[in-house]
Amino acid sequence: MKVGITISPMEPVVITLIGDDRAGLVDAVAGVVAAHGGNWDRSHLAELAGKFAGIVLVQVPASAVDPLLRDLDAIESQGLLAITAERAVTRTESDVASQVTLALIGQDHPGIVHEISRVLAQQGVSIGELETASAPAPQGGNLFRANAVLELPTGSDIEALRDALEAVAYDLMVDLDLIAE
Repeated sequence: MKVGITISPMEPVVITLIGDDRAGLVDAVAGVVAAHGGNWDRSHLAELAGKFAGIVLVQVPASAVDPLLRDLDAIESQGLLAITAERAVTRTESDVASQVTLALIGQDHPGIVHEISRVLAQQGVSIGELETASAPAPQGGNLFRANAVLELPTGSDIEALRDALEAVAYDLMVDLDLIAE
């Protein structure tokens, strides 16, 4: 007689969280994920102006998704964090034709992210990842830096995208590099 082990398929769940920064917040969420047989896949977590915020992708056995969501709600009801957790959609490689990296630096001023994201939206380009920071500049004021992974749809003209971004970069007085991967 053969005894088989049934392995439940894993489902992706995206968790967003925000709360007052204090020790133990990641442990509270990670404990719930582990208790349901989940795997912490990917995350971006940071302390920003006294708040702790993040987004996490976990893989959880399909049978454990609903109990995981209930237990995450329990953490929220304790007042530790405001949490949103949802089943995620798994994308295939065919959904994205290619990726490019965007690096931007310039004197900080309002509207930089808006103008760049407007051009990306007009070109049908999705932002896969975006990381920004502002820091004091040696000459005074602040320098704004942005690094992004851009997802280009099938049929995208990278040169047209480059031209559109360089035009707005000129108007914004920022340096911008677009690097094909």
